[in-house]
Amino acid sequence: MADTHTAETSAERALLELNNIEVIYNHVILVLKGVSLSVPKGGIVALLGANGAGKTTTLKAISNLLRAERGDVTKGSIVLKGEHVHDLSPNELVRRGCIQVMEGRHCFGHLSIEENLLTGAYTRRDGGAAIKADLEKVYSYFPRLRERRSSQAGYTSGGEQQMCAIGRALMAKPDMILLDEPSMGLAPQLVEEIFEIVRQLNANEGVTFLLAEQNTNVALKYATYGYILENGRVVLDGDAKSLRENDDVKEFYLGIGGDSHSSFRNVKSYRRRKRWLN
Repeated sequence: MADTHTAETSAERALLELNNIEVIYNHVILVLKGVSLSVPKGGIVALLGANGAGKTTTLKAISNLLRAERGDVTKGSIVLKGEHVHDLSPNELVRRGCIQVMEGRHCFGHLSIEENLLTGAYTRRDGGAAIKADLEKVYSYFPRLRERRSSQAGYTSGGEQQMCAIGRALMAKPDMILLDEPSMGLAPQLVEEIFEIVRQLNANEGVTFLLAEQNTNVALKYATYGYILENGRVVLDGDAKSLRENDDVKEFYLGIGGDSHSSFRNVKSYRRRKRWLN
């Protein structure tokens, strides 16, 4: 009975759950092969793995952006706040508090920083005063954006555009942000700055984060839990501390010690949980 109660309590705490999802592109290319993961309310969960492992596809499956790329979830379920959301549009998901920050920033280059931020509030119906207050809150987290508020986004730096993209997501008043490769193309100092702001938003505003990241070292420094993807499957998961201390993770993803191997799966000590259906 105790185990049942624990499972039910865990399910109640989960803001997002993926259960054995399978994704196919163009009706023939199998990209995700039974991915399961859980994101607790108020957590920072890292989705780790090399380029092509399936991280971005996982995020796009959640935010329902696959169909624009001829992809579809063909098996499994995606549950947000206890509700199956596979058939909802991206706009409907934003209204339910889940928004994705795409890889590569994707700011509107011809608009100013402030205009970009205000586009994030397009689904809101709580009035101009509330939106203005949240704009000031975004500027308090990203003071550099306040300085560049009148500049065209296309002429700002990569770090400023990343801050703008996260700030724009915050303007939608999300419960959860799906953050795709926030460190891509940025200097290490800027990466640390952006991840520190993610931690502050999590602690102060209660925003839950699921972040896809190749930079395993920095991701596990700030995340509370992590999942490692390889070839469209979860090969290992655990709390961030245990993953940082795992010898195989150190070797393959942190570049610390060990002999050369072609795949994480080939390590003798590797023991994966079976998280997909046969």
